[in-house]
Amino acid sequence: LASKSALVDQLDIVILGATQIDTDFNVNVHTDSQGMIMGGSGGHSDTAAGAKLSVIVAPLIRARLPLIVDRVGTLSTPGKDVDLLVTQFGMACNPRRPELEAALKEAGLPVLPIQALKEKAETMTGIPAAVRPQGRPVARVISREGQELDVIRALD
Repeated sequence: LASKSALVDQLDIVILGATQIDTDFNVNVHTDSQGMIMGGSGGHSDTAAGAKLSVIVAPLIRARLPLIVDRVGTLSTPGKDVDLLVTQFGMACNPRRPELEAALKEAGLPVLPIQALKEKAETMTGIPAAVRPQGRPVARVISREGQELDVIRALD
């Protein structure tokens, strides 16, 4: 469980990556698009929750697959803790941060709805089939508050 004096709660900004992000700004860093475990989160959700500004930077397309999906394969970091997605085709601001979106637009930066970025990626890649492994549980994703966010299952 997170300590009230944790260093991550004193960060102004954190820049993080993602294997997937969904239209609610939930992030997956644990598994790839097929459900294979890629590694631990390395404090992803802790720093996203603690920082004043949480930025996800990732390519819109990776290995011919879109970054943005309807629902992430594994919930690593809740969307409530993510403020901004930056890709090579533009950025999307979480609707819960209208002041950030206004400032970015005022600066002349290319801010788009996350759905527009998702559709741009899908026009280039097509819409991939969602993969949800149904095997036995092999890992649990736990929030900094100790709540289970997701269960990672064995591949069939």
